[in-house]
Amino acid sequence: MIVCNMLRAQHFRLVGAAVAALVAYSSLCRAVDPRQALVENVSVIDAPGVPGHLCVFGERAVVIVAGGAGGALRQPVAAATTLGRGRVVALGHNGYFSRDSLAVADTGRFMLNAVRWTAGEHKQRPRVAVRGQQAFADFLRSSGIDAVVLPADNWSLNLGGFDVLCVDAGAMSIDRDLPAVAQFVGNGGGLVTGQPGWGWLQLHPGKSLASDHPGTRLLAPAGIAFSDGMAQRTHRAGFSTEQPPPLCHASRALEAVAGQSSGATTRPAREQLAQASATLMLAMRSLPSDDTVLLPRIRQLRNSTRQTALPAPGAPLKAENFVERLVLAMDLHEIATLPPDKVRAHPAASRFPGSVPAEASRVSRTLEVDTRIPNWHSTGLYAPAGEVITVSIPADAVGARLAVRIGPHTDRLWHLDSWSRCPEISCRSVLSSPTTPVASAFGGLIYIDVPADCRAGSVRVSVAGALEAPLYVAGSTSLSEWRSVIRARPAPWGELAGSNVILTVPSEHLRNLDDPESLMKFWDSVLDVCAELAAMPARRPRPERYVADAQISAGYMHSGYPIMTHLDAAAVMVDLQGLRAVRRDGVWGLFHEMGHNHQSPDWTFAGTTEVTVNLFTRYIIHRLCTPARPVKPYPASRVAEYLAAPDFEKWKADPFLALAMYDQMVAGFGWETFKKVFAEYRALPPQQRPKTDDEKRDQWLVRFSRAAGRDLSAFFRAWGVPVSQRACESLRDLPSWLPEEAPFRRTGAAEAAQRAAHGR
Repeated sequence: MIVCNMLRAQHFRLVGAAVAALVAYSSLCRAVDPRQALVENVSVIDAPGVPGHLCVFGERAVVIVAGGAGGALRQPVAAATTLGRGRVVALGHNGYFSRDSLAVADTGRFMLNAVRWTAGEHKQRPRVAVRGQQAFADFLRSSGIDAVVLPADNWSLNLGGFDVLCVDAGAMSIDRDLPAVAQFVGNGGGLVTGQPGWGWLQLHPGKSLASDHPGTRLLAPAGIAFSDGMAQRTHRAGFSTEQPPPLCHASRALEAVAGQSSGATTRPAREQLAQASATLMLAMRSLPSDDTVLLPRIRQLRNSTRQTALPAPGAPLKAENFVERLVLAMDLHEIATLPPDKVRAHPAASRFPGSVPAEASRVSRTLEVDTRIPNWHSTGLYAPAGEVITVSIPADAVGARLAVRIGPHTDRLWHLDSWSRCPEISCRSVLSSPTTPVASAFGGLIYIDVPADCRAGSVRVSVAGALEAPLYVAGSTSLSEWRSVIRARPAPWGELAGSNVILTVPSEHLRNLDDPESLMKFWDSVLDVCAELAAMPARRPRPERYVADAQISAGYMHSGYPIMTHLDAAAVMVDLQGLRAVRRDGVWGLFHEMGHNHQSPDWTFAGTTEVTVNLFTRYIIHRLCTPARPVKPYPASRVAEYLAAPDFEKWKADPFLALAMYDQMVAGFGWETFKKVFAEYRALPPQQRPKTDDEKRDQWLVRFSRAAGRDLSAFFRAWGVPVSQRACESLRDLPSWLPEEAPFRRTGAAEAAQRAAHGR
């Protein structure tokens, strides 16, 4: 493996040297401003799927179109540059080559402009090679351009005679295709390429956009890299082609920050500073470690400043601390490239996730990992910040794609205006050899990460150099051992593991916890009743997880794997009496986020993402809790006011108003009807699943009505929820239903809706 890595590194150096030579040549060429040519007669282009951001930082690289990045911030979604004698257009999605996208707004014209500009003004009828995009080749031919679809095998060896190559950026093999494409462009060929970086990351776990993405390997020397952000629309049809902000170009952003830091320029306006900061944070997680364009200038800025501020809970680094944030980002960028024996504890690690006792013993432990269970396996061990731990597996498990993760705090905070901890502190390494040394500058709990399709059976894993952490495992850990030994283990973080759910909290919340057994029985029951309502099997592929954090990427809590909460929720998670009584403010949120993990898009249409989730919240409380503060219904007076003049847009904008409608359905037909309907949805074959919001609303009406044995058409109409006349007519054989609640009856809207539903 070491020899393979050396050969691969040598290959990267050779490719990089070739591309760098092309860039050096291109700097001698006449400067070309491509934006005018590319957006000629183009006002709006499509946003196919969810396009990704690009990092544009080279002196000859130009931002062509910018997408939204939160509020007024913008980041590139289309860029152009020169490479040797050739020209390149890079896009944030490969969907721009699709038939559907080409038909949206001015996208077709934009793509024609891209092909013609990259071909060069002297090519009146360019010959275009298209890799794997038949619809795009057909489009080009219909526009009078000679286009050929390349064969799937050895396509990069067949570029002779073409003027332009159009290819998915992720479809190029670094070893096989990149040298040929670099030579083609360097000799004067054009390249139009695209891909959402975030999507590539999802398909290549453990890989890095900065070092492993073929598009970045090719284009970074010319000043463009693929990034992991998701672009927001700037126009209802996609992206406006209005002039992008200058500071969404990373070199311009750095000039603004460096100039203000040195006093050479006046302080930028707040919105300019926010844009510059966001652009540079994007650059720091996009640039290859061997970049010679931007990174040396950032290092120079870091070395010239004495700023030492670090983020901490209660003392965050804010957007106005732009120099400190950039210096910290540079630190993290460099740490990510260090071999384990060179990693040192970062000064911010003592603030979060916390320090380990100096006298704590390092231990070696061996555990059995059942690879039939995917994702994270808790070890009950903790990696001290800046210290090497060694993970060993049998030789026959090396190909199983197991990985070791240090730290459960996986949320990345780069996009936030305020950092209460460092923006990225969790790391993951694939166990690609029998013995793997790993280290984290921040430390954290140690996990063995198992891929979803692993078939390695039970694998014996040994970990050396770690601290023991509090870990309670239901059905395995005795209460006496927990109370006398385990809860006092020295690591600053610990876990409670049931069969359905695992809680990760600071160890201070576990030191005095006497009865984790009863607590985890309750939490396992929470997951059981969620499965009961969702009509899914009680036995899960793997447990769900909650992780408390100093700061999370969005909201007060968010769903996913793991469910993330702020630190104040840790005390709520381990308070059994508070959970049962719904006595503390965070209880609703904890149940709510678990509800998100059980929602189905089949019966969740626009406006109900934050509504149908609370069916699970309500059901958990109904089945397991005796609320000290009963959950209040939506005020009857406001329901009556709404029903007097129903407005679906208002309904969608007020989740608790919309929930009042579902509450009436629960009161009218009980939870068993919901279970019956959810089971029906779960059993649907793919061709019967609703595809659009209109279909989702119609199916929800019809399926619920059939399960209830009553026609709810008038009820839906009274609430202003759009359903088709066809759906309403299909229920004419059922008796109509309206709730008996006074607010509903008083309005008179219900009767009118009932008449309208069937034309009576």
